[in-house]
Amino acid sequence: MGSRSDDVETYDEEEGMEITQSAEVTVVQRFEDMQLREDLLRGIYAYGFERPSAIQQRAIRPIIAGRDVIAQSQSGTGKTAVFCISMLQVLESATNETQMLVLSPTRELAEQTQKVCLALGDYMNVQCHACIGGKSIGEDIRRLDYGVQVVSGTPGRVFDMIKRRNLRTRALKMLVIDEADEMLNRGFKEQIYDIYRYLPPSTQVVLRERDSIMAEFRSGASRVLIATDVWGRGLDVQQVSLVICYDLPNSRELYIHRIGRSGRFGRKGVAINFVKNDDIRILRDIEQFYSTQIDEMPMNVADLI
Repeated sequence: MGSRSDDVETYDEEEGMEITQSAEVTVVQRFEDMQLREDLLRGIYAYGFERPSAIQQRAIRPIIAGRDVIAQSQSGTGKTAVFCISMLQVLESATNETQMLVLSPTRELAEQTQKVCLALGDYMNVQCHACIGGKSIGEDIRRLDYGVQVVSGTPGRVFDMIKRRNLRTRALKMLVIDEADEMLNRGFKEQIYDIYRYLPPSTQVVLRERDSIMAEFRSGASRVLIATDVWGRGLDVQQVSLVICYDLPNSRELYIHRIGRSGRFGRKGVAINFVKNDDIRILRDIEQFYSTQIDEMPMNVADLI
């Protein structure tokens, strides 16, 4: 998924580990120093927040500044509030058109986003609706036709509303993909891309930008790269000699794209697959289709490389 701006910030918060970032950023330790609108600041304190967490100190201002952002942190560190506060800060209260869209992998997370957004925006009279399966589609249509500024939802229901033209994206400013790695693992990738095609070109994306990570990997500063299939087709790194597949992909073509990252330009390459008993059938199918042989790994991996 392409970036919509030149600057991308990456933040990784984990207790006991160093926080790394792709560019120098100012750490803002108090909400009142973030230059937030007064009605939003009142909502933040009324919600119970006293001091921003580490991820909030680093990620809120870059999002408000319009940068595409990836924010990673452990559960309970306030990630939802990061994008909710950022969305509410740049929201135009005078219009009821949908300006913010949050995609979540589960109904529960979508509803949580709605609740946090409504609570933080309590003094702003913000209109927020959760578009999720399992509830009346008629209610979604009624609320969206009336006008909501923030929509949270699961990709399937959101895309359905976009196709029906009940959810209009012409005024959309920001797309947030919550739990992005989980979204891709659950197979929402195609639906996200479908939604992405309907967004205005200027839409800010709060989300997997890979250029700085790839630069470190190509230069050798980083020796190990953990990637999803979204990265697989675009990787072209001459130095890769070993690819480890944590699980077998669900298509033969995808398997070739994965292991094809190693052994390029005549170099020797090795692919190691973690296989369960249930995967043996898939493994044999790949062997037969490509007329190759996938052997059991020897005790000494160095013999392979």
